[in-house]
Amino acid sequence: MTTEPRRLRGHKAAATCCIASRPRPGLVATAAEDGCVCWYDLRCKDVLFSMDVGNGNPVSSLCFKPGDEDIIYVSAGNEVKCFDLHMTDSWKQLQSYSYNKDEINQIACHPKSSFLAAADDAGDIKIIDVHQRGLYKTLRAGHDSICSSVQFLPWRSWEVITGGLDSKLVMWDFSKGRPKTIMDFGIGGDAGQFCNPAFVHAVIVPDLDIVDKVGKICVTARGDGVINITNLEPEIAALKSKISTKHKMGTNSKLPKDNESLSADEKDGNFQLDYTMGGHTSAVSSVTFSMFGEKGKFIISGGNDKSVKVWDWFKCSDAGRATSNVGDHPPCSNISLSKKVNWLCTTPSDSENLVVCDTSKIVKVYTVG
Repeated sequence: MTTEPRRLRGHKAAATCCIASRPRPGLVATAAEDGCVCWYDLRCKDVLFSMDVGNGNPVSSLCFKPGDEDIIYVSAGNEVKCFDLHMTDSWKQLQSYSYNKDEINQIACHPKSSFLAAADDAGDIKIIDVHQRGLYKTLRAGHDSICSSVQFLPWRSWEVITGGLDSKLVMWDFSKGRPKTIMDFGIGGDAGQFCNPAFVHAVIVPDLDIVDKVGKICVTARGDGVINITNLEPEIAALKSKISTKHKMGTNSKLPKDNESLSADEKDGNFQLDYTMGGHTSAVSSVTFSMFGEKGKFIISGGNDKSVKVWDWFKCSDAGRATSNVGDHPPCSNISLSKKVNWLCTTPSDSENLVVCDTSKIVKVYTVG
């Protein structure tokens, strides 16, 4: 692991997010508060080109079109824009969608269909059909506050998962437009390790090519410094079991609805990565799986404690619980930074495979593994 990073220059304000190409290792796109998207080929020295797409608004999120990385989606303000990289010289915008009423925090593309999700400050999630070029569904009444993160579940055609600053993780059936399960990290015995609330700042789910290895899980970056690994299949089974048990017992208790809130302690097969294992000492702002080497072997997180943690997370789980003897051999390595982390991503390369956007305008690239 390298501790001295390569520095990518091109932005005029703090870098907000980044994405890395899979079929073209070394191709990285970064975005910033300056409203620009910068493109880098890590085999080259300087920025390839820059696109001013924000019209005065910071760029909050980026995503490639699945199966065609020449198409990129960008969110700025309350707008989602689509660009074709073949047309970079003209900066011609292919499409624009302004269905969100508030600022968008993250966008995500469905890996197998034409849907795009946009999560915003109002707590709403707009599901856009980019093939039909129209709004498919609005998801609301799941979050009581800002919806910070959204991901489609690649193994389920009609489900999406979101996290918010209400400390909730919500699984939706977006074909019906309503929540299926709501997990509340702010209730029960999962109140976290610090005074900071367990706000959900970021969520990730594995791509289909690593699901068999890592499982059908969701990794959650929380404001109290905790990273949750949530097994999504037992969530469904646990909810069904709870309904069945209450029905058989004939209690007077109200049967749980599809969108009942449950504390994380009521779930099966979940565990945490926290400061007792060498983890973060303040809010975790971003989290991702490793794309390099043995894909999914590492969970990599960045936080407001000006650090990046590289978790060999399989060492942390023992029948779904964190092991008790990790103090002697911490399951994570640490990269110290001078700024708080905004976002990070990994590349499929053996070197220069971790890209970090912090609160400066300089993007850092590290070698991990």
